[in-house]
Amino acid sequence: MNEKKKVLVAMSGGIDSSICALLLKKSGYELVGITMKTWDYETSKVNGKETGCCSLDSINDARIVAVKLGFPHYVLDIREEFTDKIINNFVEEYLSGRTPNPCVLCNTHIKWDALLKRADMLECNYIATGHYAKIRFENGRFVLSKGKDANKDQTYVLWGLNQDVLARTIFPLSEYTKPEVREIAVKEGFDYLAKKHESYDICFIPDNDYRKFLMNRNPNMMTEIGEGNFVYHNEIIGKHKGYPFYTIGQRKGLDIALGNPVYVKEIIPEKNEVVLGDKEELAKQLIKVRDFNLIKYETLPDNFQALVKIRYKDPGKMATIHQLDNKYLEIVFHEPVYAVAPGQSAVFYEGDDLVGGGFICKE
Repeated sequence: MNEKKKVLVAMSGGIDSSICALLLKKSGYELVGITMKTWDYETSKVNGKETGCCSLDSINDARIVAVKLGFPHYVLDIREEFTDKIINNFVEEYLSGRTPNPCVLCNTHIKWDALLKRADMLECNYIATGHYAKIRFENGRFVLSKGKDANKDQTYVLWGLNQDVLARTIFPLSEYTKPEVREIAVKEGFDYLAKKHESYDICFIPDNDYRKFLMNRNPNMMTEIGEGNFVYHNEIIGKHKGYPFYTIGQRKGLDIALGNPVYVKEIIPEKNEVVLGDKEELAKQLIKVRDFNLIKYETLPDNFQALVKIRYKDPGKMATIHQLDNKYLEIVFHEPVYAVAPGQSAVFYEGDDLVGGGFICKE
């Protein structure tokens, strides 16, 4: 057992964070549970039953687990900060013609910051979450890598965590698969958690309709922006509903019939123009990345080769990465990649190890 054994556990009320707490408790750690209230269900104006990590039911579920396991539980209200840094950024990115990556920003600048501040206040040495990822110390650095369950790998959204943060983070689920976690829940009397619906959507858009969310945030947005032109091979071929409603690589929902499939190739906000192209026109081999964070290495070796993912479910492709300066990287893929969306994350791996990541730039 570690001498430093007091841990602040982030609890969403779901199965992963609950079993995370259970495993730590069984290992002899002293626990304090915390659930972060990041948004108001009412402000999202979605249809149906309230769901997600910020619902009253989820907060109550987290508290029930804490009571059953015998440790204190608190609710931390960070709605104002979340709105300022995550939701406002989400809207601004779409208005800039980019596709935002709110989960990366939230993990980096909201959740871990909030957890560490509260951990210091409560004299906790570590923080723990239910992410499926692994941390080890090697060659003087904390290295983040994929956990046992490749299907649940969440390292893509954790690339922004720095060394100081990783030094105080524990991922108890790193050696478990999701089915194994469900088995533990049933065995330990938390079978109701194993039956809870899992959401893979953005937490503040539980119905996964970001267009409606944008309209709810600013009802006058589309009136102010208005319809614009669809452009294909330098010709205007129709009208679109407003450029924030489209993302790079989108094919469905364009309401354009050309006899062949076309995709959103480029978004030009200043012209309210959406440029369409054939699939081969969406191919790229060189991209630039900004505001990167390195985890495995302090600086990248020259002509560093890695597997690069340009979206969460992307299997990745090999590329050569050049560190241009302290802010920008250049990534040259060995074969073309398609539908590269500015604003999304490019995350690079060496085997199972997360080397680092950054935000994809507009050309």
